[in-house]
Amino acid sequence: MTDGLRGRTALVTGSTGGIGLAVAEALAAAGAGLLLHGLASTAEAAPVVAGLAARHGVPVRYHPAELARPAEIAAMLAAAGEVDILVNNAAARHFAPVEAMPPEAWDEDVAVNLSAAFHLIRLTLPGMRRRGWGRIVNMASIYGLIGARDRIGYVTTKTALIGLTRAVALETAESGITCNALCPGSTLTPNIDGRIRAAMAAEGTDRATAEARFLAGKQPTGRFVEAAAIAAMVAMLCGPAGRDITGAVLPLDGGWSAA
Repeated sequence: MTDGLRGRTALVTGSTGGIGLAVAEALAAAGAGLLLHGLASTAEAAPVVAGLAARHGVPVRYHPAELARPAEIAAMLAAAGEVDILVNNAAARHFAPVEAMPPEAWDEDVAVNLSAAFHLIRLTLPGMRRRGWGRIVNMASIYGLIGARDRIGYVTTKTALIGLTRAVALETAESGITCNALCPGSTLTPNIDGRIRAAMAAEGTDRATAEARFLAGKQPTGRFVEAAAIAAMVAMLCGPAGRDITGAVLPLDGGWSAA
């Protein structure tokens, strides 16, 4: 990958593993310095930080923060300095029908999935405007495009995140800043891998069968969306080819939203 983002700094939330780490890897490969974020301790995140820095030769820092707390978001950004690229990737999700959803679970979904993105955008936009350049990518979901049972908080917040994306894109359209949303389908994250392993143990099935059952009724391709492919799309949106893409809502779902 080219170093078209050399000299830029990217903040990727939820980036010590899964899709967030893949995004950080792709942005670093394009030359961007990184501020990683997560809930792990600094010591726990140290191998990830060191690995990215060694592989790509870019500055990499880590800042833990609870995104449900606006004061911690503000502290993280104060420590970050200038942020040119913001990827709102971190997410919370709880599974329950509406009437059984604990109010505190709903509040966490709203705080982490939606309000945190608002606060991060609100606090990084002034610097982007001063520099006349910025890239914001909101990681929505297939569940921002379709409904689903037993995940009211996740469906609601990911749908709202698309609205936030469109509003920010219009407000920044003439400023050199873009704002887009990606809507991945099922990706083999550590969380989903754990669920598949649990199903294999509970049902006595092999890996291929467990994955097929998990994907049934989802993406028509019959395979998981690769985190690296999502990351490549983020890097493209942040690079020169993404200059005029703003307010877009891009599904990466193996045809799920078209089915």
